[in-house]
Amino acid sequence: MFAPDIAGHRALRQRLLDRLQADRIRGSLLFTGPEGIGKRRVALELAQREICFRRNACGQCEGCRMFLGDDLPFELPNLLRITPEGKAGVIRIDQIREGLDSNNQPRFSRGVIEWASLAPPLGCHRWILVEEAHRLNESSGNILLKTLEEPPEGTHFILVTHRPEALLQTIRSRCERIPFAPLPPEEAWAVAMRQGWGEDDRARWAALGEGSLRFLEEPAFRRAEAQVEAWIALLGGRAFSEVGEALLPEKDSVLAQGEQLRQPLELLLRLLADLARIQAGEAPALEPWRGALEPLAAKFRDLKTPQEAVLESLRHLPRNLSPEPLLREVGLTLQAS
Repeated sequence: MFAPDIAGHRALRQRLLDRLQADRIRGSLLFTGPEGIGKRRVALELAQREICFRRNACGQCEGCRMFLGDDLPFELPNLLRITPEGKAGVIRIDQIREGLDSNNQPRFSRGVIEWASLAPPLGCHRWILVEEAHRLNESSGNILLKTLEEPPEGTHFILVTHRPEALLQTIRSRCERIPFAPLPPEEAWAVAMRQGWGEDDRARWAALGEGSLRFLEEPAFRRAEAQVEAWIALLGGRAFSEVGEALLPEKDSVLAQGEQLRQPLELLLRLLADLARIQAGEAPALEPWRGALEPLAAKFRDLKTPQEAVLESLRHLPRNLSPEPLLREVGLTLQAS
């Protein structure tokens, strides 16, 4: 009944399938929930099932093979994928209006609005998947509004995001929100083991991932691990020049600097929340780092000021072009608290 490569969310996937088969599914859906828990893959499953020769997303037939692998096409017979592009990582209006990429080369056979109005293939719907929908800029978001409100018959939009608050309110109001919960720890770790992870890393991998698969690739996990260690060192009084390099954006990354900065800042918020938990006599969420956090919890008296500084930095990330001064300022706030 379901794609065998997707972890978790069985009850939610069954409800979506039941509603689709009963023709009770809204034209525009908003899949929300933490990053890396499978929202995009569940959206793809809806389209894959209709192309599957067995009609169950078996993962083995020629129809399913179109949906598998790392190089999923932007356009398939019943699916259009709208994704962020370029160093800025935004969804541009030209991609929506004319189907062009950032180099003005055709990404789709036609513009999104025109594609949505075509008759769907026999026995299928037309699915338009907007990945990382919070990357829609104001112009590209506005051009979609009317079609999101009343998609053509047989066409469904699915917007996927872990940051729904960053979407235009006018877009959120036109979509039915489908919330996704984190994966149970056992299910997330089962996927990790299939990718070759061993028990030595389990506790830290599970604590950092929080029921997600966002650190399934080892370089991503090691970077997050190094960032936690760097913040702990700064909280302990070490100089930014000694330990701050792990927090800085990678120059060769495909992600914009602002998007790269979001992870270390969010990890710092988690560490500050854990210091508050320890002070209240509770267990920290980042349990593998308890030994390093307990002495810091005894030292810190003011956690509110650094938390507010981090939240303020996160709010201004899209406009911040100087990552090192921003991080240094946050580090100074930590050491002054």
